[in-house]
Amino acid sequence: MADFHIHSRYSRATSKEMRLEVVARFARLKGIKLLGTGDFTHPTYFLEIKSQLTEAENGLYTLKDDKNGTRFILTAEVSNIFSQKDKRNRRVHTLIFAPGIQTVEKINARLGRMGKLGSDGRPIFGFPVKDLVKVIMDSSPDCLVVPAHAWTPWFSVFGANSGFDSLEECFGEQRRFISCIETGLSSDPEMNWRISALDRVALISNSDAHSPETIGREANCFDCDLNYAEIVSVIKNKDSRKFLSTIEFFPEEGKYHYDGHRNCNILFSPGETRSHKGICPVCGKKLTVGVMNRVDELADRPAGYKPVDAIPAIHLIPLREIIAGALETGVESVGVEREYFKIVEKGGSEFTVLLELPREDLVRFAAPRVVEGIMRVREGKIKIIPGYDGVFGKIQIFDESEKIESGQEESKQLSLF
Repeated sequence: MADFHIHSRYSRATSKEMRLEVVARFARLKGIKLLGTGDFTHPTYFLEIKSQLTEAENGLYTLKDDKNGTRFILTAEVSNIFSQKDKRNRRVHTLIFAPGIQTVEKINARLGRMGKLGSDGRPIFGFPVKDLVKVIMDSSPDCLVVPAHAWTPWFSVFGANSGFDSLEECFGEQRRFISCIETGLSSDPEMNWRISALDRVALISNSDAHSPETIGREANCFDCDLNYAEIVSVIKNKDSRKFLSTIEFFPEEGKYHYDGHRNCNILFSPGETRSHKGICPVCGKKLTVGVMNRVDELADRPAGYKPVDAIPAIHLIPLREIIAGALETGVESVGVEREYFKIVEKGGSEFTVLLELPREDLVRFAAPRVVEGIMRVREGKIKIIPGYDGVFGKIQIFDESEKIESGQEESKQLSLF
């Protein structure tokens, strides 16, 4: 399992716990073997990367005191805010993969002359994103440049508010270097399969984690040699023998899946948005148009279409959310955390618990309602209120009629120990 897109504590709105040794530990809990470093453009964090990591395989790294543990691949996300010929304001985020420390030093030296790298772990540049691609590929042809969370309304290549209608429109002559896009939390491969122009690119899924707990909420499953060149080749070539699947949020849970206005409590499907001509009925301002609407706009295929060479997508809900739903408490509660660590310790890793272990094994160490929740998620038997305008979707695994009765409170508490 690989999660290429995370952030360090030097990025805005990111946990102070996003340090290399901490994220490596949480990657092991999740079942992630290969983790992006994130933020290699930040000068202070890059010094930490160089001092704390050592090369394990070609282009992959480990902590110096954990050479058999989590592998790291050098990655960073950058933001380009710019306008092109049409003078529209464009905001595109890009994920960069680099084959080694020396290449990162070249990239940072060049980008450092074009903007302030130390201001944020995800630096902002004022030049077109196609020029960023040239800088990266001139630094090394072995780099991989990936449009990040490609459908997010405000900061993506296809975003409704600041994006483009095609990769060619965005990247121009540099389009030949774009062999992959990141689908993001609010879209999944099935939505992207509706657009024939994307058949030529690979689809990857990553957590974009800002805290250790969210590492691996989306990920990629490979069966290939553990080295940089092999992994990048498998992605570029959409090699379905070695790129087995992506692990996905249910896209409805993403915070920009549907349309609406958070401040006005307005949640609309694309059809409802069209019927209101894109205007909020409460405040009269433009609605924030979400990913589903934008996919509908660009799609040339019906929902449910699947290309012949499509990499399978597996939809999951994070174990902490399943536990919280089963025990009717908050995701960040002490009880959920205690139950989570108990289950992962007994089950081997979060992905092993969610994907592999049969019910008869799970019931030996997990509360019955948690086991039932895991089974329902595997079967897709859930209800979700879609996310919109920055609000995450709400998952319902158990119906109101299945609420824990007060007489069961004691057994509920005992399940946590």
